[in-house]
Amino acid sequence: MAKAWTTWSRWFLLAAAGTAGLLFAFVAVLDPFGLRIGAGQAARPIMDINQRYMYPQLVRSGRFDAAVLGTSTMRLLDPDTLSRGLSARFVNLAMNAATPWEQAGMARLVRSHVRAPKRIVWGLDATWCEPDATDPAKRLTPRPVPEWFWREVGPLDWPRLLNLTNLEIAGRLLAYRLGLSRERIRGDGYEVFTPPEASYDLARARGHIYAATHGKPVETGLLATPETVPEAERAGWRFPALGWLEEEVAAFPQETQVLLVLPPAHLSAYPREGSTGWQRYAACKAEIVALARRHGATVADYAHASPITAQDANYWDPLHFRLPVAARFAQELVAIAKGAPPLPDGAAQVTR
Repeated sequence: MAKAWTTWSRWFLLAAAGTAGLLFAFVAVLDPFGLRIGAGQAARPIMDINQRYMYPQLVRSGRFDAAVLGTSTMRLLDPDTLSRGLSARFVNLAMNAATPWEQAGMARLVRSHVRAPKRIVWGLDATWCEPDATDPAKRLTPRPVPEWFWREVGPLDWPRLLNLTNLEIAGRLLAYRLGLSRERIRGDGYEVFTPPEASYDLARARGHIYAATHGKPVETGLLATPETVPEAERAGWRFPALGWLEEEVAAFPQETQVLLVLPPAHLSAYPREGSTGWQRYAACKAEIVALARRHGATVADYAHASPITAQDANYWDPLHFRLPVAARFAQELVAIAKGAPPLPDGAAQVTR
């Protein structure tokens, strides 16, 4: 009996090891995250909707010499529009809910694989102004980018690929190769992740925009009397993540043209103008402008009351605007990046 049990255990372990080996070989050969991709090699089709895992291979491919960074508020910037208008090869590397630390990591990855990027368009949400933005707990989202994705991948990293998620993505890639599936995100990182425009319903959108008040619009105009902020409180305002931003902007080559963008969220997403929160945000924006001037960057500020941000019909929710706004946004940023003034409606406030 003992001999039979030993024999069964031996064969079981051999079968398990063989199965694991085959599964590992399946993932390694397909390489769905493009870990073997280098300059001059085509990136794998993007089959995972989580941009964090898929975008590093686009950078390593060497196909692009310009990039969009930021969160989902920058994802609707079409690289085709930017590339045509600015004579560069843009990739959109903005990631849903990307933390300042993740964005800084993506900037470093771009710098390490693109010798002299032509242009960087970097969207800065209000998260950059949070006093605890650099706390370790805020560096990553619940679906973090593995640290080894940001550097050169070594042999010891490959065993980490053997998990159910990677098997799923490898299976999707095989289905694509067999003509049974389409890529999830365009090869330059662009994806229309908002619902179809034909399905837009203003009442439903207002339910999302004003979710905190059960769909009822709130007052977003300027306070009649601005709140008084004690000097001691004002002096204590700190924006630690801007230190990361300055390090990354300063590290780009002098010939790289950097455009820092405060994207247009709905007014309800900001503190009310004149409030203490708004004054603190204004102080943070002033520091962004100051650091941009120190390093020859341009700032395009859309984060204020304007014909874009004040109109409910421009948004799906407090952060995400519709495709017509995205098209105008991209075209105006092209003009701003080329040195032209913004449109006269005041949506963009530009500092050079």
